Amino acid sequence: MKTSIPSRLALWTAAALTLGVLAACSRGTPVPEPVRAVKVMTVSASGLQSRVEFSGEVKARVESRLGFRVAGKITSRTAEMGQQVKAGTVLAQLDPQDYRLAADAARAQLSAASTNRDLAAADFKRFQALREQNFISGAELERRETAYKAAQAQFEQAQAQLASQGNQARYTSLVADVSGVITAVEAEPGQVVAAGTPVVRIAADGARDVVFAVPEDKVVALRPGTEVAVRLWAGNTQLQGRIREVAASADPVTRTYPVKVALDPRAQPPLGATVTVVPQALGHAGAQVIKIPTSALRQEGKGSAVWVLERKTMTVRSQPVEVATADGNDAVIAAGLQPGMQIVTAGVHVLAPGQKVSVWQEKTSAVPAIATQQPGKPVAGAAQAATVTTR
Repeated sequence: MKTSIPSRLALWTAAALTLGVLAACSRGTPVPEPVRAVKVMTVSASGLQSRVEFSGEVKARVESRLGFRVAGKITSRTAEMGQQVKAGTVLAQLDPQDYRLAADAARAQLSAASTNRDLAAADFKRFQALREQNFISGAELERRETAYKAAQAQFEQAQAQLASQGNQARYTSLVADVSGVITAVEAEPGQVVAAGTPVVRIAADGARDVVFAVPEDKVVALRPGTEVAVRLWAGNTQLQGRIREVAASADPVTRTYPVKVALDPRAQPPLGATVTVVPQALGHAGAQVIKIPTSALRQEGKGSAVWVLERKTMTVRSQPVEVATADGNDAVIAAGLQPGMQIVTAGVHVLAPGQKVSVWQEKTSAVPAIATQQPGKPVAGAAQAATVTTR
C-alpha cells in the first residue's frame, strides 16, 4: 500500500512534535539554592579578662665579676658556686714567687739609694762647714747640694718602687670586697690569667631586683616608679615592686628593652628565681571591649572579616573587622562591629554574600515514657510522652 506525500508530511510533523514534547519533559527544573542553618550571636561589650604578663628573673642589685689585678698562674681556688662569703675572704691565689722576687729587688734598690743619700748628705754637711771657713767656693758647695738632692730623689723613687712591688705581691690573693654569694666560677687552678680576667662572680647581699624584657611597642608605657605585681613561680608568693630602671636602648640580639624592678628590702626571694611580672601600666583587665569567638573569623583578602546577618532579608553580608588581640579563646575586635549586630559563629566558610540562611535552633524529640504495669491491673490510657531536648 502506497502512502501519499501529504500523509508522509503529516507523520513527520507529528514525530517532530512528539520529540519536542519528550525533550521538554526531560529537562529538569533548576534546583533552588539551599537555605543553610547557621549559629548566630548578638555582638555586645564585655569585660576584658586577660592581662599582660612577662617572665622575669630575680637578681642581686649589685653583682661584680672579680679578677686578679696582676697576671699569673692560679695555684688554688677556694670559692665555689653558691658559697656564702664575707668581705675579706680569700677566694683564689696566684703563684706569688715572681712578685716576691721583684719586691726583694726593690728593697735592695731602696737600701742602695738610702746609702747614697746618706753619703751625699754627709758630703754636703762637710762642704758646708768648709764654705763657712772660706776654704771652698760657693759653686763647689752648690754642686754638693745638687748631688744630695739627686740622692734624696733616688731614695724616694726606690721607696715608691718597693711599695708598688709590695702591692703587686699582695694582689696575688683575690679577696672578696663585699659580703655575698658566689654566683659563677669562671677560672680553674692551673689556668694562666691576665690582669682583670674574671675569676668569680659575686652577688652582694642586700636589695634585689627583678629583671624582665619588654617589647618596643609596650616600653613607652613603663616609667620609673610605676608599680608592678610580682608572683614567684615556685610557691606562688605575691610581691609588690616599683620599676627602678628602664634601658635606654634595646638589646642587640632580642631587640627588647631590659627593665629592672626594685623589690621591698625585706623580701629576699632566691637569686635566679623565675617570677611573673604584671605591670599595672599595661593592665586592662575589666575594660569594656567587643569579643567574638575565633570561629566567627575568616580570612578575606589581607584582613579578617565576619558574616553579619540581615534580619529583614535573612541573608548574610561580609563585614571586615580589625582584630586587636586575643582574650582567652576569644578575639578582641578593635573596629568593624557595633553592639547589637548579629554575626555568624559557625559554618562561616560555606557561605556566600547574599546567601539565604536560617537561624539554627535546638531540636526536640519526643521520647515515650515507659509505663509500669502493676500486677493484676491493666495500663490505663494511652502511653505518655516525655519531651527531651537534644542537640
